[in-house]
Amino acid sequence: MFATYRPILSLLRGTAFLLAASGLHGLLLPLRGQEEGFSTASLGLLGTAWAGGFVAGCFFAPRLVRKVGHVRAFGAFAASGAIIALLTGLIINAPVWILLRAGTGFTMAGAFMVIESWLNERATNENRGTVFGLYMMVTYASIMAGQMIVAAGDVKQASLFMVAGIFFCCSLIPTAVSSAATPKPLQDVSLDLKGLYANSPVSFVGCLLVGVANGAWGTLGAVYGARIGISTAEIALMMSLVVVAGAAMQMPVGRLSDKTDRRYVLAGAALGSALFALSIFVAAPRTAAFVIAMTAAYGALAYTLYSLAVAHANDHAAPEDFVKVSGGLLLLYGFGTMIGPVLGAVLMGSLTPESLFLATALAHASLAVYTVVRVSKRAPVPVEDREAFKSLPADRAVTPESLRLDPRGEAEQGS
Repeated sequence: MFATYRPILSLLRGTAFLLAASGLHGLLLPLRGQEEGFSTASLGLLGTAWAGGFVAGCFFAPRLVRKVGHVRAFGAFAASGAIIALLTGLIINAPVWILLRAGTGFTMAGAFMVIESWLNERATNENRGTVFGLYMMVTYASIMAGQMIVAAGDVKQASLFMVAGIFFCCSLIPTAVSSAATPKPLQDVSLDLKGLYANSPVSFVGCLLVGVANGAWGTLGAVYGARIGISTAEIALMMSLVVVAGAAMQMPVGRLSDKTDRRYVLAGAALGSALFALSIFVAAPRTAAFVIAMTAAYGALAYTLYSLAVAHANDHAAPEDFVKVSGGLLLLYGFGTMIGPVLGAVLMGSLTPESLFLATALAHASLAVYTVVRVSKRAPVPVEDREAFKSLPADRAVTPESLRLDPRGEAEQGS
């Protein structure tokens, strides 16, 4: 049995280093930028640039991979990530960082697509669910581990940038020495906005708005923590626990949505997220323990919304359209993450640090209202005809290629 998973485990080791580097670098930049006195607008644009580069990478990276091959392309992507991480430690300049951050988003999308296609090639119908589960576990754990490394260093020094560069380089080794056969060429990514909206207006709007909220928090959450005076270690813990709480609540919320109209659960979770966000804005907590507890409660609901929206869309889609529908919604989520950091930065720059949560509350409240309105426009899918809920990561660490790993993608691959 171990021999069956050995090539996959080798690829997952590379994935772990890549995601740890991404988590470390992604948290380090806003914290160092805050220390350097970068404007709130500049810090927000770091997130927008990353998201823009990532979405562009999903569209254009497959062409590069087809031209030079998986191994060479992955080497180029990982090396570019290392170079960018080191350059951001050498050149402390907001416009340069924004430009480089877009480059990081592009290279990360390409690297993820190579790894995900390789894992998909090695997975069989019998172990696809296990491989997908392992990949999701590595995704969550590695990003959080990278973020926690920030707590062990000094964001004012260049050492953490060097560590990020080292991790990017380490991600090269398992892939470079792998004897696994080269996967099939990557497929081009397409986005059918009209078809996605026709399939499920709630999921279409939901994924976009969830992207707005998560993009704002993911980019500026660390800035919020720094401005209210909690320590770097506490900021790293706060950012990690938000994701952990969301991951822990996926199954309970998902099982509830399997038993009733998913739109009610989606609206309730969105409303709850908005209320927690508004509570943080009004209470303006300054004690680290209170801040961490409140943001974790917020994340427990906010980070279930993407999975609920995708599950609802797949209830209305044919099984063979799973990859197309879910991949399109993932790209819509990416577009939302471009908007969120800008909105959050405008509010934080004009008001208090807690105004970040006004941005997320606006997105979540809009989603709750729109979902309730749509309930009267369309009958729910009968329980016996629904797709069983599956957890999906609501972050920017996976690409549409990862959806081919999901067991639900088997129907499309076999068609």
